Amino acid sequence: MSETTDRLTTLASEAASSLLNALGFACTLRTEPYEDGISLLIDSPDARFLIGDEGDRLDDLQYMINRLVQAKWEEAPRVRVDCDNYRARAEAKLLRRARSRAERVLKTGKPLLMERLNAYQRRLVHNELAEIPGILTQSEETDSRFKRITISRAEN
Repeated sequence: MSETTDRLTTLASEAASSLLNALGFACTLRTEPYEDGISLLIDSPDARFLIGDEGDRLDDLQYMINRLVQAKWEEAPRVRVDCDNYRARAEAKLLRRARSRAERVLKTGKPLLMERLNAYQRRLVHNELAEIPGILTQSEETDSRFKRITISRAEN
């Protein structure tokens, strides 16, 4: 591991332990490399409470952990927080829906909209569908944190 990864792992683990212990959750933590940072993996018998409805509590926990890490290291790489492999399953499901809609667009020629997605989810969808010839994706122009992606045929 690099010094950066070691430091990020230590800060993220301390932040997560502090938060989860204060909230009364029993858990074990482990980390693994993820993109430019790390993925903090939480194993807990109370996983459903940490994940919340559609991952909303997990998003909040990830936000808090990143804020705590950045308070001690301003330029810290992002920490991705997952619990019970929720994010991996949710991302795979999202990408299956996106590919299915792209296939439908190619067949019918009619543009389709994805549900409202956060920036990370939109990036996943844009990157995934960029691999499909003849497909164009565009995020709506709005100041909202959650935006919809239009999937359409690329103009030749």
